[in-house]
Formats: sequence, structure tokens, C-alpha cells
Amino acid sequence: MDQPAHRRLPGRRRFLGAMTGMAVFRILLERLVLLVVASLVIFAAMNLLPGDPAAVMLGLDASPESLAALHQKLGLESSLPARYLHWISAFIRGDLGQSYIYDVPVRSLIGERLQSSLPLILLAMLLSLGAGIPLGVIAAAKRGTLLDTGLMGFLQLFKSIPDFWLAMMMTFLFSLTLHWLPSSGFPGWHAGALPALRALTLPAIALAIPQAAITARFMRSSLIETLSQDFIRTARAQGYSRRGVLWRIALPNALIPVLTLAGIQLPVLVTGTIIVESVFSLPGCGKLLLEAVNQRDIPVVQNLVMLIVASVMVLNVLMTIFVRWLDPRLEADPS
Repeated sequence: MDQPAHRRLPGRRRFLGAMTGMAVFRILLERLVLLVVASLVIFAAMNLLPGDPAAVMLGLDASPESLAALHQKLGLESSLPARYLHWISAFIRGDLGQSYIYDVPVRSLIGERLQSSLPLILLAMLLSLGAGIPLGVIAAAKRGTLLDTGLMGFLQLFKSIPDFWLAMMMTFLFSLTLHWLPSSGFPGWHAGALPALRALTLPAIALAIPQAAITARFMRSSLIETLSQDFIRTARAQGYSRRGVLWRIALPNALIPVLTLAGIQLPVLVTGTIIVESVFSLPGCGKLLLEAVNQRDIPVVQNLVMLIVASVMVLNVLMTIFVRWLDPRLEADPS
């Protein structure tokens, strides 16, 4: 049987050609400009706010001489442009400075906290996609039925639930009532993979449920739109079954916008860790960031937020390249 006249994509051997030259230069230049703007905003937010970090560290009863000495030690007497250039150049070199509060290198402090935060974000992303995509496919396949209506209602409910409330309810049910999973803490990976994953399960589910609901609704809309295209009707006319059209032709095309959405959801998951890690007492980067903001630990806040922004930018570029590999027709739009 001839192949259906569905979206015949250009050969992927043209992919490298499509992603070279001005397209790549424009993408990288845009992300670089965004990083510079983000660094200026982060620096301004931490250094133009009222309050003296030295006074926070020494207390209200500190003498003027002690405050002046600490200002000199922390480099707070320099001008703002000089402090910004010193910080951003050190960040590029990988020197994240010394924490004011913990008195340890910021790089080692962040590296230690990433042991729980990074697996938590990855697990939440996998759960979000693993639950959202199948639910969206089911709702689209049963469009207009009672099942579709019920699924959309539950998804709307879960999308509206705040992370902190969902985390507390899950703790009450699965930890305090059923005793299935630990309610707080993180034993570390040295205690074994299973205890560590058990400690991350509830936080990851609480973080993933709202995003899974958004993914499912987006998957449903994307698949319904794809099923209405002319190439789907052509495939049906050429003898493909309804199931074959859905899984072999429509779904791969409908997944491309969903993968783009996953890249957009990543910053939401990262910011969500601040609340979830606090509720579950996880020693992660989200909780570290909240503590550092409260204590005016400028090196920790500046470098941690900048690392988050830079990581999201890099992943965004990689996701753009991956989506273009799936659909090389996007080479016409380099943004």
C-alpha cells in the first residue's frame, strides 16, 4: 500500500543545513541578550533593595567599625557597576564566591543541594509527560463523550490546585494516614536509591500534577487539531484504520507542540520546588534560595538564580534544536 499523503517532512539529512548560518546565530544571540538582561535584573534586585547585608550578618547591635570592616571584606563599598562587572566575570569563570551566612563556597553549597533538587525536577517532568500525554490522547480519541467531559473536568480541577495545598493533602493521606511514603526529609543517595526515590515520590507527584493537567489539555487540543487536517482524511481514504491513523500518523505530529510546551513548563517546575521543598523539608536548591533571600545572602541568591536562568536558556536552545529535528519545516522560522 502506498504511503498516505500525510505531512511528508523534508529529509532529516537537511537538518544540519537548516540549523547552520543565520538561524543558529539568531537563536544564540537572542538567548545571550536575554541572559545579559536577566543578569542585570538579578543584580539590581539584590543590590538596590533596602537593607544592609552586613547589618543582617552582624545584628542590630553591631558597631560602625565592625560594619565598615565587613563592608570592606564583602566588597560592598565599590560602585554598583564595578560590583556587577566583578560578579558577572567571576560567574563566567565558575567562581561563585563565598556564602555570607554559611561561610562556605557557593558552588559547593549549590552542588550539595542539587542532589535532591535535580532528581526531583526530572522525576516531576517525567511524571507530568507520562500522565499528561496518555490522558490527552484518550480525551481526544473520545472527544465529545462522557469520558472526555469527565477527564476535562478533573484536569481543570487539578490545574487549579495550588502546589502547597496539594503537597499538604498528599502528606496527610499517604504519609500520616496510610504510612506508605515518608512525609519529609531526604536521606541522601548514599543511603540507597530506593530510600532516596521514596523520599522524592510525594514531592514529585505534588509538583507534577498541575503540570500534567496542563499537558493533557494541550495534548488533547493539539491532537484534535491534527485529526482535522486534510492529510488525516487522505490517510483514511487510503485504507488506514482509525487506530492506525491516530497512533501512527496523528500522534507523532501532535506531539511536537507538546514537547515545546514541556520546555516552557521547566521554569515552572523549578520555581515550584521552592514551595514543595519547604513543605516536605527537602534540602534542595529551592529551599536554599528561600533561606538565602530571607537572610540577604547575596552571593547565593545571585548565583543560584543566574544558574537557573542559564540552565533554562540552554535547555530551551536544545529543545528548539530537537523540535526542528522532528519537523525540519520549522527551519523557515528561526525563532
